[in-house]
Amino acid sequence: MADLPGETYQLAFPTLPDIENPPYVSYGRPHHEACAYHVRNTYNAKRAYIIASRSLSRNTDEVEKLKQALGDRLVGVFDGFAPHTPWDEVLAATKEAKEQNADCLITIGGGSLVDGAKAMLLFLANDVSSIPDIYELHEKIPAVLDNMAKKASELPVVSPTMPLICIPTTLSGGEYSTYAGGTDPKTHHKLVMGHPFCGPRLIINDPKLTITAPEWVWLSTGVRAIDHCVEAYCRMHQEDSDADAAALKAFRRIVPNLLITKDDWSNEEARLDTMLGVKSILIILRKKILPGASHGIGHQLGPLGVGHGQTSCILLPSVMKYNAKVNGQKQQKLKQVMWSELAVSEVLKSRGLKEVESDAGDALDAIFRHLGMPRSLKEMDIGKDKFEVLALNSLKDPCCTTNPIPLERKEQVLEILEMCAS
Repeated sequence: MADLPGETYQLAFPTLPDIENPPYVSYGRPHHEACAYHVRNTYNAKRAYIIASRSLSRNTDEVEKLKQALGDRLVGVFDGFAPHTPWDEVLAATKEAKEQNADCLITIGGGSLVDGAKAMLLFLANDVSSIPDIYELHEKIPAVLDNMAKKASELPVVSPTMPLICIPTTLSGGEYSTYAGGTDPKTHHKLVMGHPFCGPRLIINDPKLTITAPEWVWLSTGVRAIDHCVEAYCRMHQEDSDADAAALKAFRRIVPNLLITKDDWSNEEARLDTMLGVKSILIILRKKILPGASHGIGHQLGPLGVGHGQTSCILLPSVMKYNAKVNGQKQQKLKQVMWSELAVSEVLKSRGLKEVESDAGDALDAIFRHLGMPRSLKEMDIGKDKFEVLALNSLKDPCCTTNPIPLERKEQVLEILEMCAS
């Protein structure tokens, strides 16, 4: 296969040579050119099916560029998924892709589309066509540590074989994981399942495309990426020096460059650096390292209308303070990193912080406020009347179990929610 001129094409995780279904990363060429090239030459796919961002389709010509580039190898386009990936919409897309005999799935847009497309791979392979079917599948492959450590051959489901190509516009990073999540439209409960072959084969990073994202989406999902770094580094389970190093390296790359894009919206170099930082941190998922309560509680906040990434803006500083009594040394290291980066320390000082008198949670709070992000549940119209159900749903999430202080009682979750209330 001839190389595509100007493209960088490489393994996402070259230090993990033994993982199943290893993803590749592409950057350096416009997304539609790279995608059409790999559909044709890498996967020899003839019936590609796109799940496209609704806003991209309506407000830009980016989806049209992709359709034109694919030409007669395109069999259908599904008009996106709502935030937090309602299962009824995913089932509708699955039905249409099956009817069109799709042999390759492509997403162009944000994290909800990626989550849904990964689930579609599992649904197509296992003939899932209803919400009860989804619950049955989830029982077989829930995203728990014991399951995620298994090879595909050890899991009691049919492994997907169809390639998935993801063209992200945000920084939430779901395109690097082998987890698929979605929301029951009636109960608002989010289920997360996992399988080595539900992850994408290729991620195409096009920083120019991300300029089309709304500012709050780009910045809030950048905070989500920061959350990945922080909760990975501050974990108390599964010692792994390589994961610690990756978390710190990604943290140093993402935070300053995200701040640069806040002030210089069209800076493609900073955007690509931020995107590659996201790739670096998400090696933790391939190492089967789950994050903590900011993710776990956030999974349940989402269906109540809090956008992807905004959950991290609201929860992470409070979760840090809640956990400080058991992982204070790790938090101190993150604080030192933040103060050592000039672009970051200037923000912290402008927000009135002093290094000796503040902690890591304070620093994150200052950064998130500088980015213009929401910092309380009240700002998102989540009242205390919702806390009881939120707490009970959160206890079902595996990320709450792997929190540095495991969340095993609703009172623990309620304490964190109270810290975020207003």
